Amino acid sequence: MGSSEADALLDVREVDGEPFDEIMDALEGLGDGERLRLVAPFEPEPLYGVLDQRGFDHETAKVTEDEWHVDINRA
Repeated sequence: MGSSEADALLDVREVDGEPFDEIMDALEGLGDGERLRLVAPFEPEPLYGVLDQRGFDHETAKVTEDEWHVDINRA
């Protein structure tokens, strides 16, 4: 994962229930060339297919046992 900072940060570790809508809202707010860093308590593998379908690229890094960072940008 690159060393540059993300343009937006969304931490869903404390979200009660499914954070899908929050993630999609954050992605809609991204401009061209901007990147969202998603912080999650597990690897959000089901999200990857949705990102691909909607024209986003992603890079994932496991930070700790219960912290994953997914950097997402428009493809």
